[in-house]
Amino acid sequence: MTIPAQSETSPEPLLKVEGLVKHFPIKKGLLQRQVAAVQAVDGLTFDVRPGETLGVVGESGCGKSTMGRLITRLLEPTGGRVEFEGTDITHLNTAKMRPFRRDVQMIFQDPYSSLNPRHTIGTIVGAPFKLQGVKPEGGVRKTVQEMLERVGLNPEHYNRYPHEFSGGQRQRIGIARALALRPKLVVADEPVSALDVSIQAQVVNLLDDLQDELGLTYVIIAHDLSVIRHVSDRIAVMYLGKIVELADRKDLYSTPMHPYTKALLSAVPVPDPKRRGTKSERILLRGDVPSPIDPPSGCRFHTRCWKATEICKTKEPPLIPLATGHQVACHHPENAADQAPEDTTLLAAAKDAIEVVRVAPKADESTPDQPATKTAKPLAKPTEASAKSTAPLAKPVETPAEPVETPARSAAPLAKPVETPAEPVEAPAQSVEPLVKPAEVPAKSVEPLVKPVETPAEPVETPAKSAEIPAEPADTPATSADTPATSADTPATSAEAPAKSVEPPAESAGK
Repeated sequence: MTIPAQSETSPEPLLKVEGLVKHFPIKKGLLQRQVAAVQAVDGLTFDVRPGETLGVVGESGCGKSTMGRLITRLLEPTGGRVEFEGTDITHLNTAKMRPFRRDVQMIFQDPYSSLNPRHTIGTIVGAPFKLQGVKPEGGVRKTVQEMLERVGLNPEHYNRYPHEFSGGQRQRIGIARALALRPKLVVADEPVSALDVSIQAQVVNLLDDLQDELGLTYVIIAHDLSVIRHVSDRIAVMYLGKIVELADRKDLYSTPMHPYTKALLSAVPVPDPKRRGTKSERILLRGDVPSPIDPPSGCRFHTRCWKATEICKTKEPPLIPLATGHQVACHHPENAADQAPEDTTLLAAAKDAIEVVRVAPKADESTPDQPATKTAKPLAKPTEASAKSTAPLAKPVETPAEPVETPARSAAPLAKPVETPAEPVEAPAQSVEPLVKPAEVPAKSVEPLVKPVETPAEPVETPAKSAEIPAEPADTPATSADTPATSADTPATSAEAPAKSVEPPAESAGK
């Protein structure tokens, strides 16, 4: 986008701002006396030519949105002067300001809170016609539907409510409302900050198309420097209520003069992989932005500047042109002659004000890839561990078979029957036929595994009976002690017994 030829020959700018000031008072006490003031905007001077786009960038809290509301007279200025087409509109009342509302409109930052949820889209977009008493040809409904179609919405959305639309569609509705009366100046307060990247591109392209079609003049406020670079003709950089640099788009991005602008541009990521090695350094500003209630004396950026000297601390630099169309407010600018060459002693805070991070070239990018290949090897080992960990999962299937028998062995002979399972393991080769019957038993024993609650129900009662029986042999411990000895002396008998003991469960199962 280039500045139109008519703007260069225009005798006077469309909008002219001189020394604009806005202080918000801070009151305390019972009598609400003013004790301090928030200096949101403090002495802004700039102009906007017809048909151009002025971009305003800066950190949060630097006064960008307040400046936009002062231009559109949504806020009453504390001081300064605002002229629109040669007419002073600084202190006009509501009645006298009404004719200018038709030529000055605003696109608000939040597309959710800027629309009345109780009104339909047709009522919202058609409100400017009603307030200004304008009766368009074909009626308000037809004009509103044409405007909705122009911003990329369906004319059938006329009777819908704001909650039925997405964030991007709501922002388009706000744009349609602002452009309904075809204004001359549009102030867009971060129109794409609440939208995703794909919707941002659509809204930015829409603003460009409408500017070419309707001949609009924009003042766009944004955080994204890449968006500002795409849509703006000139760019103003703000810091703590003041403009520190104002220049054309190409000059500002190629040769920034203010240290704060240089730090901002160093933070812009380079999306092109081929240019990754061309960016040499990243400037990290230390410390926080000072409070606008008590801003520092002199240059307001000297507390975070790496070139600050004693004159920066005591004297405020004026915004003066150092090149053609390039205005800077700095005593020691970058890419320009020093405005205070006699003062060369840096402040103590200036030495530690920033941290410069060097960007690695492409040749050094191969080293970080080696650890990635090393870390990929251990990924194969966990697969073996997982294979091993699955093996024990097959064994615990057999282990439940033993705990099934343990309830029956919860009596005193629990210690020795533990050895008996080891002997029947060798017996399966001899007792092939008995295994046919136990084959039915495992099928039933599988069910006890599913319903283990019923199986322990019987052993729970048997201990109750066994608890009564030990009351009698409690006086004859020797006899119970001899009993295990007898079973220990006859292991062969117990070894032969399993073949017989297999049949009784089958009979009990038949019963």
